[in-house]
Amino acid sequence: MLDCMPDQQLSPDWPESVHPPGSESFEQTATVWLFDQVPADYRLHGVLRRHPVALSRLARQHVASTLEGARQGYRTARVDLRDHLPPHALDQVMNAYQAEGKRMAAVLRAIEAVDDALRAAAGGPAASA
Repeated sequence: MLDCMPDQQLSPDWPESVHPPGSESFEQTATVWLFDQVPADYRLHGVLRRHPVALSRLARQHVASTLEGARQGYRTARVDLRDHLPPHALDQVMNAYQAEGKRMAAVLRAIEAVDDALRAAAGGPAASA
């Protein structure tokens, strides 16, 4: 691989622990970081370690689904839990959903940036959003 250009601009969403595209360790650090974003059992599949683009695709889908789950939970929690929790606890649940939704949205943006870079490095087009 080519050495990274020193003036290369990375997306503000780029994860700190992933080395820039073009560096020798880009794919390795991307793979380690991506495995940290998905369930541990994903590590059991050698194809994901051998082909980081496959891992980034699965990570992208997994986190997008998790984000949608948090959004759905936020939309339905008040009705579903109103008879089971005191109002202050329900407010805390809503705050937890909101915080997790923001966190997962940021993780998804970072995964999308890494996925696009991995696809470009592999010579293919970037994924569609």
